[in-house]
Amino acid sequence: GKVPIFRSMLSSLIHFPAYGLCLEGKGAVPLFMDRRWRGRAQQRLEALQQLAVGQTSLQIPQVVYEDPEVSGRNRYKYFARPLVSPNKLLPLDVSYAIAKTEPVVYLPTKDSEKFGPKIRTFGTQTDYRDGEAQTDPYSPEYVVPSGSVPELLMLATLTWGRGLPAGLAEVEMIERAREKRAWEATLPAMDCASNIAKRRKMMDEMERKEWAFREQEIEKLQEIRLEVFKKLLQRREEKQNELDGKRLDDHWQIHQKAKEEKIKKIHHDFALMLRKLIAMRKNVMGKLERRDIIKEYTNFASQTYAPLSRIGYFPDNRSERYVVKNFYLNTFAGLCELEASLPDSVTQVKIKAPKPKHTTTKTGYIKRSARLEVELALVHQALLEKKNKVKEPKKPLRFLDKVEKPVPRPPTPVLEKPSIEEEERELAVICLQKLLRGRAIQNKMFEEKEKRLELIQELRTTHALQEGGQLLLKVQEKMTQALQQQRDLKMHKLSSMESHLAREEGRALANTFDFLSKELLRLQEERRIHAFVMLAERTRRMREAEESGRRQVEERQRQQEDEIFRQAREGDWWNSGQLVGRSGQKGSAKVVKVHQSTVDSYLEDIILSSMENTAEKQAREEVQRMAVEINDIAYELERSRTHLQSEEIVAELVYAFLIPEIEKMSIREKVRQSQRKHIYAAHQIIHGSVEELLADPALHQETSASKIRGEESPQERAASHADGPDKGGTAS
Repeated sequence: GKVPIFRSMLSSLIHFPAYGLCLEGKGAVPLFMDRRWRGRAQQRLEALQQLAVGQTSLQIPQVVYEDPEVSGRNRYKYFARPLVSPNKLLPLDVSYAIAKTEPVVYLPTKDSEKFGPKIRTFGTQTDYRDGEAQTDPYSPEYVVPSGSVPELLMLATLTWGRGLPAGLAEVEMIERAREKRAWEATLPAMDCASNIAKRRKMMDEMERKEWAFREQEIEKLQEIRLEVFKKLLQRREEKQNELDGKRLDDHWQIHQKAKEEKIKKIHHDFALMLRKLIAMRKNVMGKLERRDIIKEYTNFASQTYAPLSRIGYFPDNRSERYVVKNFYLNTFAGLCELEASLPDSVTQVKIKAPKPKHTTTKTGYIKRSARLEVELALVHQALLEKKNKVKEPKKPLRFLDKVEKPVPRPPTPVLEKPSIEEEERELAVICLQKLLRGRAIQNKMFEEKEKRLELIQELRTTHALQEGGQLLLKVQEKMTQALQQQRDLKMHKLSSMESHLAREEGRALANTFDFLSKELLRLQEERRIHAFVMLAERTRRMREAEESGRRQVEERQRQQEDEIFRQAREGDWWNSGQLVGRSGQKGSAKVVKVHQSTVDSYLEDIILSSMENTAEKQAREEVQRMAVEINDIAYELERSRTHLQSEEIVAELVYAFLIPEIEKMSIREKVRQSQRKHIYAAHQIIHGSVEELLADPALHQETSASKIRGEESPQERAASHADGPDKGGTAS
């Protein structure tokens, strides 16, 4: 048969076949039978039996066979249904069961292994549960004593799934039936006109109550039906929206597919035209050249060695798996080591000319006689092989398979046609059975009707409405519809109001959360910058401390060297003082001291500038390195932060910033409201005093005259006294 090759299953090339041929093994021995050889055990038992003839003390082991369970689970292995025609029936008194006996013990004669079944069934599992096959509960037959009406029989209309098991509605119905029976027991007898009127009045009241209850039930059913209609409409709208979305997605997918195909075709045409242009550019003059096979084989970049993939040949398929990565081949040091380890015979090739097989002349050619001898030897060898060749036997056909003929089927049974009289008799019996069954059902229905006659009359009285009742029901239906319309309008207004409130609330929350997120980012950046500043400040202080300690040590060393130099100079001056006067010694000492201080200041400036530059450079590098590390740590914390941590941060901001800020704003507003009355009183006092001043011009003139005369207040005098000395000091 055909066996697919998975690596090239979808290939259509010759050198990469998609399938191969394989022979199917068909053995005569079934798979469940043991194919091992059992000859050793049988030979051992035969040898023991032969020895037991001469030696009576030798005990032969007994083999106990298990019960084959012919009448149990292995019964199907010991019989089969015979292929007989239907007219040959089996006798009715056939018994297939066999009485169970004790396990049979046989002496070992041929086989030493236990006989038993090779297959066992551990268990089965079906796809169905008991609940799926459950039918209605069984209701046994019953007999009602005469004169008694059991309450349970009044619930015979309730069946499983339709009222049973009883719920709240069924319990309420049972209670109402009990109340009605109790009320019927309290009705007065119809023995006089007053009792008849009283009975009629009570029945009218009960009828009104029942109609009111029925109206409530109808309203409940209508509400339930409206809810169901709403759900169905919503489901239909959702389904329609899904279909519309799916249709739009399909259209979009079709357009995208067409777009991709068009782009692919454009790219293909572009590459094709480029290849054509390149080929035309190679042969601008239009000269026709013949194929040069030698040139193609000498050029390792030609299609002979590297064919193009678009032709359908892929010579370099997954070549990365066969790349050899070796130290001795990929590195120069490895190549040198490999070359040094190889013998000279590998690097220095010595070619030896082959010795001629036949006699040659001095010029190197073979003689004609030698060539003829070689040809005669070859012909003689071929004749000997043909003479001694044995005829090969015919091989069996490889793909020949024996086709077994099917077992012939049993003869088709023939049904005898019954006579016309028997058919008519059978039809008459069937018609009589139908009549009897119909009459029995009719009698049963009549008996049930007689038993439930009171209930039927009651239902007729409750359901037979008059014209006035029908008009009242229509008016109530119109009122109910009007109330439903009003309720729908009210619900629509409430929903629109709630949507507006939700929109405003969402806008306020969005602005608040936006502000909080920006504040959170600002606080994080501020903390990060503060950390950078603290690190830089710490580094600067440490370096300043190190530099100050180093500077003190250098200052101490320089003072020691200056002291040594000064003492040495004083010794030289003392030796030269015998020739020069004391005045000359003083002048030269001053000059040397001036030069020494100049050199010291110059060197100190150079050292300080170099130290400052070095310290600044090192501090900048250290701060940058610390900033990178802290930035990585901060980003890692941001990356590893979970949703719960984010919610905790938001909750902390809300409880630590937003709520206190709102409380502060409310407190400020309360303080402003409380201060408003004081401000109002102050404004009243100020405006009242101004109006009084404007109303009294004489007082206004006196006030202006006193200002002109230069009357000063105690505060102004104190200020003038305080400014006097300063002004005097500046003037002086």
